[in-house]
Amino acid sequence: MRMITIILWTCFATASASAAPRNVLFIAVDDLRPELGCYGRPVHSPNIDQLAREGILFERAYVQCALCMPSRVSILTGRRPDTTGVVDFSVRFRDVMGDVVTLPQHFKNNGYHAAAFGKLFHRDDPVSWSEPLWQSNRQRYHTAFGNRVLAWTKEDHRRLTYVWDLGDGITKNKTPGGLPWETADVPDTALRDGHIADAAIRKMKELKDSPFFLAVGFHKPHLPFIAPKKYFDLYDRAEIVPASNPFPPRNAPSFATYNWNDLRHYYGIPDVGPVSKEQALDLKHAYYACVSFTDAQVGRLLKSLDTLGLRNNTIVVLWGDHGWQLGEHGMWDKHSNFETSTHAPLIVRVPNGRAARTTALVEFVDIFPSLCELCDLPLDDGLEGRSFVPLLSNPDRQWKSSAFSQFRRVIPGYGKVARGMGYSMRTDRYRFTEWTVPGTEFHAFELYDHQLDPNENINLAVETDHQPLVGRLRKQLHAGWKSAGP
Repeated sequence: MRMITIILWTCFATASASAAPRNVLFIAVDDLRPELGCYGRPVHSPNIDQLAREGILFERAYVQCALCMPSRVSILTGRRPDTTGVVDFSVRFRDVMGDVVTLPQHFKNNGYHAAAFGKLFHRDDPVSWSEPLWQSNRQRYHTAFGNRVLAWTKEDHRRLTYVWDLGDGITKNKTPGGLPWETADVPDTALRDGHIADAAIRKMKELKDSPFFLAVGFHKPHLPFIAPKKYFDLYDRAEIVPASNPFPPRNAPSFATYNWNDLRHYYGIPDVGPVSKEQALDLKHAYYACVSFTDAQVGRLLKSLDTLGLRNNTIVVLWGDHGWQLGEHGMWDKHSNFETSTHAPLIVRVPNGRAARTTALVEFVDIFPSLCELCDLPLDDGLEGRSFVPLLSNPDRQWKSSAFSQFRRVIPGYGKVARGMGYSMRTDRYRFTEWTVPGTEFHAFELYDHQLDPNENINLAVETDHQPLVGRLRKQLHAGWKSAGP
């Protein structure tokens, strides 16, 4: 009788544990392209690599806009930029979709404690969280020289203001900032992301006995590229290889590329023309160091999950909000529809789930419905992505035929506002982009064959032989995301 009681109790305990709501650890990394060891790159990222070995690594995941705020709003609302109205920094999504329920808000409404640390929305949305967003107050620079440069530029900002020509007679003033990169012999917690990891771990301990949606947004490797010295020391600068294509794609429209003004306002960076070869190596070295620094903070979060006994009941999602050019096409930024801007890392680890890689095309707008399905939450009819949960058990199955991105750009000759929009579609083989100006007949096209030209160096859309393909891809682009499903 006693043995039967023990067996029944064991079964009951197992069933209760399996029925417990799954937690979500939601890790966002700013400006992180797939420059990680697990993506085959020469970057020291052991913690993210281990996460990838334990979960599903999406080799071809694409953001809906290669700019922080539109991308993050798209991810966190499960809607595409044309629906949210957020294609740059000029519009807040609540002004367009006032009552939309965001991803963390949906979890909050379904009994989870939703807490956020660091950078998640770009501009915070307080109603999404169960408590106020936690932000670090750590200073930006950590060396005497770095702080002197920052103070000097602030004091002399009027004399040093750049006037940038954005094309079509449009200019923009911007005060120069501090150093573009800095290495300081300081502990991780002296920097914002180390401080953020500390706070998130404290909250994880506090919430370990209740369901949580814990969102942690790391700032690096966003500019300026600042990391503790030990992360710079992981790399031999002499072995860092600059981009092989520091030039615009052949036959591409001029507005397909960008003047990378985000970097230009930093100290020592030319306000026109390319960076020097030495600066290019410095910048890439510093970007790598920042990735390794962030990787270490991710490792601390994952270790805390294990220490607290939460691994077997917590879904981990790690994503970068878009890519970043490291000199490709002569650019040092995101701000484009190229593969280097729209392709970003996405890794999902599900308790007792399969470990694998998938080459299926997925979009970041798919994250919202996927997490709802994994946590058995109801789906909002307005979501514009598709759950990729079927890929978690069958990563080689047939899936989407295309992924969609967009980027707003000033088109010369069409007014002094950013009126043009480039709509870009990634298929298994091609990247096709159509540029339009609303209210006009303007059209321009880009076509890159990833089978023959994976670096997108030759625009085939202008070639006569490719016009039938341009026509087919244009029709597919106009059919939109709804027709691209599995």
